[in-house]
Amino acid sequence: MAPAEPAGVRGGEGGSFQRLPQTPAVDAHHHLWDPADPGQDWLAAPEHAAIDRTFTAADLREAAGGGVDGRPLGAAVVVQSVCTLQESRALLATAAADPLLAGVVGWVDLTADVAGQLDLLRSGPGGDLLVGVRHLVQGEPDPGWVLREDVQRGLRVLAEEGLAFDLLVRAPQRAAGVEGARRAAEHGLVVVLDHAGKPDVRRGAPAGALEAWAEQVRALAAVDGSVCKASGALSEVGAAGWDDDAVRRVLDVLLDAFGPRRLAFGSDWPVCLLTSSWREWADLVTAHVQHLSQDERDALFGGAARAAYRLATSTDPVEETP
Repeated sequence: MAPAEPAGVRGGEGGSFQRLPQTPAVDAHHHLWDPADPGQDWLAAPEHAAIDRTFTAADLREAAGGGVDGRPLGAAVVVQSVCTLQESRALLATAAADPLLAGVVGWVDLTADVAGQLDLLRSGPGGDLLVGVRHLVQGEPDPGWVLREDVQRGLRVLAEEGLAFDLLVRAPQRAAGVEGARRAAEHGLVVVLDHAGKPDVRRGAPAGALEAWAEQVRALAAVDGSVCKASGALSEVGAAGWDDDAVRRVLDVLLDAFGPRRLAFGSDWPVCLLTSSWREWADLVTAHVQHLSQDERDALFGGAARAAYRLATSTDPVEETP
């Protein structure tokens, strides 16, 4: 069966195909850093040599120059990479000076005075661009960390403050992450699953790994208000490379579980450079979703992120600032 033609309409005497205008895309997940900044010493590990340098918004513009799905990049959400208020304040100030950066997912200590920390972040330059909070749950030695009462109390504050929570988990933390999201959603928190919960798409991955992942992802998708980022799937495959069939299956599961209106395209740039590029991931996702309608692709490549993070709506691509 021939694929649908979602990006245009038939018209004119010859029934020629006319492409409809595409709304600008949102990159829902990327990072900016300087290896000299506090906490960025993880970049010095030999396996991170490809990304052990400064990455700026100008670099992102260059990497994403061709856009995605035939649409230019119109906005980007920059996400914390280290657990310090200092980095979050710096990212907010950077976003305040660059119209491409529409939102910042920062960090606060969820076990401490969350409201006070949020006030501190919001009081500085770009404070109004704080749209969410993330903690590196994948690095916590306790796989049930997100279920702790002090953490859940912090998540309730995020809900009260109208912020989303980015859930970053690997296989050991996924089950608790699902339950933690369910409890937090009862208080109105929007939980955004980063990198689709990190499915194992390596060539030669253990049999059954994707079955367990899919079951947990579907459970999270059943949580009210939950959103997932189609990002980071290739970032950690290492020398084995990725299995094309596994990546396609992951995207199929995400589309089926969350639907394109709760699935947000993200690049995981520059971490993706460890194995691929902004363009390679964008082209892979684009090729896989051509059967969707234009409205559905508008959601996947921008609308879902704008809704989850309450980003300002724009219909114009952002040009390089002078």
